[in-house]
Amino acid sequence: MEKDSKIYVAGHRGLVGSAIVRQLEKQGYTNLVYRTSSELDLKDKTSVDAFFKTEKPEYVFLAAAKVGGIVANNEYPADFIRDNLLIQTNTIDAAYRNGVKKLLFLGSTCIYPKFAAQPMNEDSLLTGELEPTNEPYAIAKIAGIKMCESYNRQYGTNYISVMPTNLYGPNDNFDLETSHVLPALMRKFHEAKEENKSEVEVWGTGSPKREFLYSDDLADATIYLMNNYNGNQFVNVGVGKDLPIKELAEKIKKVVGFKGEIVFNTSKPDGTPRKLVDVSKLNEIGWQAQTTLDEGLEKAYDWFLENKETATSAAK
Repeated sequence: MEKDSKIYVAGHRGLVGSAIVRQLEKQGYTNLVYRTSSELDLKDKTSVDAFFKTEKPEYVFLAAAKVGGIVANNEYPADFIRDNLLIQTNTIDAAYRNGVKKLLFLGSTCIYPKFAAQPMNEDSLLTGELEPTNEPYAIAKIAGIKMCESYNRQYGTNYISVMPTNLYGPNDNFDLETSHVLPALMRKFHEAKEENKSEVEVWGTGSPKREFLYSDDLADATIYLMNNYNGNQFVNVGVGKDLPIKELAEKIKKVVGFKGEIVFNTSKPDGTPRKLVDVSKLNEIGWQAQTTLDEGLEKAYDWFLENKETATSAAK
């Protein structure tokens, strides 16, 4: 990408999209295009076609998606599969028909089988059953990967896909009904501290292991891959190490300054036992994460404190 290339970031107000915009601006890219969901509904084919025809972006970062944690995925499975399929299909197809030079599609490591060998290698895709709690979302993301691969094969496009591990950072979703584990815990500990509560409840046993990547690191990786990787196989993006939820809860408790106890509600689901990604392919291409979990948690909590009112309102 040239510094003045026209770059469209879809989903620019979300956790991932906002980080990509910050990193592009930081690296000197000056011709960025984006629209809010009220200005451009990516689920509407006619609107998407008109946008691409008018704006003619050269590069596309497809970070727009309907996302959520276990609760949201369980309660709104139809919304997750429908909305994500529509967003991806409309954007990828319009990019092809309007001569986009390169597109980067953002997936998720939930595409991997529930009991995939750890760490999860790119070759593990479609080798086993998915985690039931987020299967509709995962199937939509797998469809996005296959759509990019298929367009490359049939039309000679240059579309790449990246699969980030669990993400956190500025503009995260802190709504307790729809958020992921890290921001949900951060909000729970903060409110417990404010209300002088003696304990905080954490869902599950605390034993499942998770890997966490700071959103600005992911953004840096996507720009690096856009400039340095051309290939039909998707690429995992992560830090290459994980930790138990129990340990994560202890770290967040410390960052927030909560003095009470942590109580695990073992009647609640744990989800997938482990989700560590193999980042050897990414490392070979020449990129590694720079932000440690302790550093990232401090940054994320600082952002939360500065944006508490909007961060704790309903999911954006």
